[in-house]
Amino acid sequence: MNASYLELQGIRKTFGGSTVLDNVDLSIQEGEFVTLLGPSGCGKSTLLRCIAGLTEPDGGRMLLGRKDIAGLPPRSREVGMVFQSYALFPNLTVYGNIEYGLKMRGADKAERHARCEELLALVDLQEKRDAYPARLSGGQQQRVALARSLAVRPKVLLLDEPLSALDAKIRKSLRTEIREIQRKLNMTTIFVTHDQEEALTMSDRICIMNNGHIVQEGTPETLYSRPRTEFVARFMGSYNVLTCNEAVRLFGDGIGRAESYALRPESVRLLTGHGERDFFGSDSARVAEGTIDSITVLGNVVRYFVSANGVRLTVDRLNDGSALRMETGGGVRLALDPSQLLQLEKEGA
Repeated sequence: MNASYLELQGIRKTFGGSTVLDNVDLSIQEGEFVTLLGPSGCGKSTLLRCIAGLTEPDGGRMLLGRKDIAGLPPRSREVGMVFQSYALFPNLTVYGNIEYGLKMRGADKAERHARCEELLALVDLQEKRDAYPARLSGGQQQRVALARSLAVRPKVLLLDEPLSALDAKIRKSLRTEIREIQRKLNMTTIFVTHDQEEALTMSDRICIMNNGHIVQEGTPETLYSRPRTEFVARFMGSYNVLTCNEAVRLFGDGIGRAESYALRPESVRLLTGHGERDFFGSDSARVAEGTIDSITVLGNVVRYFVSANGVRLTVDRLNDGSALRMETGGGVRLALDPSQLLQLEKEGA
């Protein structure tokens, strides 16, 4: 792998005696889209602000292109940031907001005009160039904030939950636009969110944070399919986290000696017809009898909460019409494949 473009080494930060960042190490490649994912208070936004120079860490080093940027003022770090609130200047037009950073850096009028025109086209806001922020939709304001951050050609773009205030439809559209722009510019980007779906669909790599630590990092596929701890399994989706005794009740002996296990909700099969095969192609697959406690429709997925052998399981099934014919309180058979059972490590191991 090439040398890291942005290197964080032992970043520490405390507020009022509480440790927010505890010796965080992170290496990011040029052009990589990395997401910091975690619950509120885990330290992800604080880490972003430390990189931007808006919060001073208590210790550690930050190298950007082998240049130590720790201690430099924000404008000298060659880092752009889009805030959750967008922080647009209400008295400036779209064009004026994008132009602002270039003016502050002393760019001449011709350079400012060329760059603003380029960015207005990039974010598809040419027709809104003379509009003020109050006259823009939330999605349009977000694109102005993005263009303004890109105007000064930063080496790293920081995005602090920029989609959280938008409705679901606009949010999905804009995350696609952000990813396309990032790829087009090959822009090294760090994105902060607590939304697992955003992280999975946008990232080259995800870093899951908890209590001031990066507890696991990897590609979206790795993080979703191979969580290492209970925290990661619960946070990355609706994994069934089972104690050793619960796993034995469902799968029998011979599953290992872990204290806890994870089982994806879509890996449990509901058997509704007598003609269905009772296994996944595995000789060790088991069938358990259960009862449907409740049913929730999640658009294209139907989620069942099922009790089987004294264990409550979450089971996801594609909403293909037949799924809705099952009823709360009804009996059901579950096909369980032990190859889908993941042994979890102890927290902090």
